[in-house]
Amino acid sequence: MNEHPTGGIAPIDSSVAHPARVYNAWLGGRDNYVADQEAAELAATANPQIVPAVRANRAFLGRAVRELTARAGIRQFLDIGTGIPAADNTHEVAQRLDPGARVVYVDNDPVVLAHARALLIGTPEGATDYLQADVRDVDGILASAQETLDLSRPVGLMLVAVLQYVPDADGPHALVRRLLDALAPGSHLVLSHPAADIGAEAVAASMRVYNERAADHAGATPRTRAEVGRFLDGTELLDPGVVELPDWRPGPEDAPAPGLPMWCGAGRKP
Repeated sequence: MNEHPTGGIAPIDSSVAHPARVYNAWLGGRDNYVADQEAAELAATANPQIVPAVRANRAFLGRAVRELTARAGIRQFLDIGTGIPAADNTHEVAQRLDPGARVVYVDNDPVVLAHARALLIGTPEGATDYLQADVRDVDGILASAQETLDLSRPVGLMLVAVLQYVPDADGPHALVRRLLDALAPGSHLVLSHPAADIGAEAVAASMRVYNERAADHAGATPRTRAEVGRFLDGTELLDPGVVELPDWRPGPEDAPAPGLPMWCGAGRKP
């Protein structure tokens, strides 16, 4: 159980908002700064659906990990864009079903690194690890992840609410393809992404407010359902396809909540 910085990570700058800390503020957590709180509040004021969407996104992650572990036989996960630890992290959900499950977390916020030991407390039978890296450092992530994961066997690749921080100029779709190409057949991709075509005006307003206060590298780009679906190209799309968060295989405790401005989906690499 180790933390592995892969280099190139800036020290904590509390004067500008950062995605992991803003997300933590939306969830009601305390691991954030005034700049994060202000960005979170202004964005949520511009689009009141943000906070319920963030909570629904967390519930989606849990359902997806349960589905992959219980039904698809996935026993190892690469969770990129981990965020600050909250309830039902990927390893907790997976290891409840199989104590031997192995999970590698990746995030680029030094605040998440400070909490990494909480993420690394897993079962004695399984393994958890943490890499401090940017999602765009594909080669570094894959090289370090192999210390914990066997990439010759199927992996659950979790890209939950992270790809919006990769601008179009950086080729987000090609980045996901590179990650998938390195994984074994039978691997699964799980993702969620802010929508540009649900409540478009409110989403644009909230993103504009957020981007004005975020660190230079952390600007967010919402995308349409078609653009989000392209991330899953080349996979066998799992039912019900690319849908709003509450509509992806809801359980009895998941109430309908139409209009939340995020798309989600999952696919299997053939």
